[in-house]
Amino acid sequence: MTVEDRDESMPPAAGPPPGAGAAGETPAAGSPKTVWQLQSDMATDPGNDPAAPPEIPRELDRETIRRLERELLGAERTLKRRDIAAGAGVSLLSARKLWRAMGFPNIGDDDIAFTEKDLDALTTIIDLVRQEQLTEDAAISITRAVGQMTDRMVVWQIEAIVEEMVAQRGLTDADARKTLVTELPDLIDPLEKTLVYAWRRQMNAAVQRLALRAESGLRSSEAGRDGDEQDAPLPLARAVGFADLVSYTSLSRQMNERTLAQLVQRFENKSAEIISVGGGRLVKTIGDEVLYIAESPEAGAEISLALAKAFSEDEFLPSARCSLVWGRVLSRLGDIYGPTVNLAARLTALAEPGEVLVDSGTAATLTQNEKFVLTPHEPRQVRGFGEVRPVTLARGTGTGIILD
Repeated sequence: MTVEDRDESMPPAAGPPPGAGAAGETPAAGSPKTVWQLQSDMATDPGNDPAAPPEIPRELDRETIRRLERELLGAERTLKRRDIAAGAGVSLLSARKLWRAMGFPNIGDDDIAFTEKDLDALTTIIDLVRQEQLTEDAAISITRAVGQMTDRMVVWQIEAIVEEMVAQRGLTDADARKTLVTELPDLIDPLEKTLVYAWRRQMNAAVQRLALRAESGLRSSEAGRDGDEQDAPLPLARAVGFADLVSYTSLSRQMNERTLAQLVQRFENKSAEIISVGGGRLVKTIGDEVLYIAESPEAGAEISLALAKAFSEDEFLPSARCSLVWGRVLSRLGDIYGPTVNLAARLTALAEPGEVLVDSGTAATLTQNEKFVLTPHEPRQVRGFGEVRPVTLARGTGTGIILD
């Protein structure tokens, strides 16, 4: 988000250059946390491994690569794109729309690029339209969701495996990627089973969230509203929160690639854990920032306070500015939209490091709850919203979210 380094006056850390800090050193007063220590503290040093150094993989031959492709695709490539379209009984244009929606590049007319599995997949989607279970637009949208999510997922999984090989086996990045090709066949089955399991679990949770409890959420959001609010027509009531790392841009310039990757991974892992334990949903991460939602203002407040506390106390990560707004949103394409999201983003820019800011409407829903302390500030002019009165949210009674 654009709030990074805004109004920041933190001086650079004193002491050794990036990557050279020793674990346990205390940073100079007022300086950012020594996040470059992550590399030595979080990674395994292969030089300390008493085992014999691993054998460097040989150059991969074509047959090894072909075997892996057959395993992943489920069959040999024997079909052209016109064969696929004809087999599914649709025009080449319709087949191409779905292929592109899945996120795959164009294939030439004479390229033998498809298998019988591709034909089965296309036919499955087309049959949903033929049986009027979906319109063509809905089928394309759902196909695009599958393509985008699985693309991000497999990149994440491959990089995680490569990183593990580098850290635990002492391989170079290039050798780890070669080794992955030979070892991946043993992982395909368990990864696929885990994917299907997670999809079914997530679908069940989404039905509960987006269908069964949607109406009750709207009713609970009526308090204090007159129907003229900007978000009034939107269908879902949600607490929308942001957490944005302080000074991320300037700190990232001081770190090497490996340490930066560890910083981002630590930030995302900690955010995801707190949000899920708190009953929320992580909508997306944008580099140094997370966007999340919860079904009630109380749950959102607990998550926001837990995130602010966790990053303030983490000796490696910078502190975070946090915000929370209770209102209505539009959920599309796996993301959320509307004035509530925009206001939460604006409040993040106004927050101090380690602070959680809410708007006056959200504060009103939490006033009677002893778990929270609310401190109003002078009104501020906020772009797109006019005059807004920010309110600092702090811990009252109770312990908040506990991570076991």
